[in-house]
Amino acid sequence: MNKTVKVADAIGMVLAHDITEIRQGEHKGRAFKKGHVVRPEDVDHLKRLGKNHLYVLDIGPGSLHEDEAAAILADAFCGAGVMGAGEPKEGKIELTARHDGLLKVDVDALTEVNLLGDIMCASLHTNTVAKEGMVVAATRSIPLVAAAEFVEKAADIGRKRGGLFRVLPFRKARAGLIITGNEVYEHLIEDKFEAVFRKKIANMGSEVFGVAFAPDDPGIIEQEIRKFLADGADLIMTSGGMSVDPDDVTRQGIRQVGGEVAMYGAPVLPGAMFMISYVGGVPILGVPACGMFYSITILDLVLPRVLAGEVLTRRDIAALGHGGMCLNCATCRYPVCPFGK
Repeated sequence: MNKTVKVADAIGMVLAHDITEIRQGEHKGRAFKKGHVVRPEDVDHLKRLGKNHLYVLDIGPGSLHEDEAAAILADAFCGAGVMGAGEPKEGKIELTARHDGLLKVDVDALTEVNLLGDIMCASLHTNTVAKEGMVVAATRSIPLVAAAEFVEKAADIGRKRGGLFRVLPFRKARAGLIITGNEVYEHLIEDKFEAVFRKKIANMGSEVFGVAFAPDDPGIIEQEIRKFLADGADLIMTSGGMSVDPDDVTRQGIRQVGGEVAMYGAPVLPGAMFMISYVGGVPILGVPACGMFYSITILDLVLPRVLAGEVLTRRDIAALGHGGMCLNCATCRYPVCPFGK
């Protein structure tokens, strides 16, 4: 049950909810915290905030204050690797990553929650690379006093799914790099791929333990892959040689190694001639020449998922088509952009 009291008559009363103050271009935050006892000097401030009346709450059976509702929702929505970030503020509670990793969102369950009404939850896109402490989602009751029935229904959806949000930790891979191409192998040009690969792998917390160079010969490429497998590589990346040109035979070398899955071609630009294969559970990524020319490619979408332990299927690769076109902006702002989302 809610009733309103004029601000001038609220002196000595306890605020039942946070009151937000917004100053355009300067500040947005809590001006008065729930539980604050209204003082005479607060009256003018509250009026400047447009508050001529305040709520006095009598929360009966079957209802929950927004803060209590947010705490229940956060507890139910946090899966492995995600936690609530302290107490609710202005009725909202943020969910953060416990560690570095890959954010996984149960999109269907999130939609189901947001269909209930009076409950909201917003998140970053699934497959976002998350850093420890990074805010990945937030939830709240929309009304100040929520129907306990709706809160419990939303929480139940989260509990049954083991949470709506998880952050999968990245494994520390031992990566072997194979730089292909006669022009590099014969020292006609300087290789540029190794530096690109090393940077991307290091940024994900993994390491390169070996680099091999191979001419445009599928038998030699196969041989180098097998050497790395024998040396304990748990990730192998090859460069170039993925197009339809008769000298581009890297994908043939990958296929000759054999494996459970060998997918060539992806609905991503740049990266259409990407290849992924798994040999004994070890992913082999065939990166086309665009990986050297463009700063962001399909590799930036696939590598985090591989290092988070996902075994990508043909459907996973096909799904990259939605959002898979890079705009090649003059100033790249990835991942704060539509690519891969």
